[in-house]
Amino acid sequence: MSAISKTPVTERIKVNPLGLEGDEQADLSVHGGLSKAIYAYPSEHYAYWREQLAQSNATSALPFGSMGENLTIFGLLEQDVFVGDELRFRDCVLRITQPRLPCFKLNAVMKDKLAAKKMAKTGFCGFYLSVVSVGSVAVGEKFQLIPGARQTSIETQFKVSMRKMRN
Repeated sequence: MSAISKTPVTERIKVNPLGLEGDEQADLSVHGGLSKAIYAYPSEHYAYWREQLAQSNATSALPFGSMGENLTIFGLLEQDVFVGDELRFRDCVLRITQPRLPCFKLNAVMKDKLAAKKMAKTGFCGFYLSVVSVGSVAVGEKFQLIPGARQTSIETQFKVSMRKMRN
């Protein structure tokens, strides 16, 4: 079972304490919950993954949501955000909690047995968010990045986690 492939939506979506209305996670032991209510993934990384698909002669498209994210964002990469930073949307506030670690299910979605390793190598992991203030979000909605303590970037935490997994 997997809920990794998400389908883009066009309507405004409610943001609840456990995530976006209508979204689901299949394996709640590693996804979801209050600290991992929403998974954000930078749209900028899709060019890399589409190139990887093309190199393997895969014919499937790779729409936003294909990486398992339920929030595709633009203009915010792993090295730019820190645990505790907040994304303030018009009607809700989300807090960055941790990076997403690669999962074997990514290999299946990408039809590439090395996809999880490629995510580990590139650091194109995205990050989890908790819901500080419930409300709603919409496609294309702008947000403001509110810096937190800025002690640990998502990029750094991801690299440390990958080192620990290798050891």
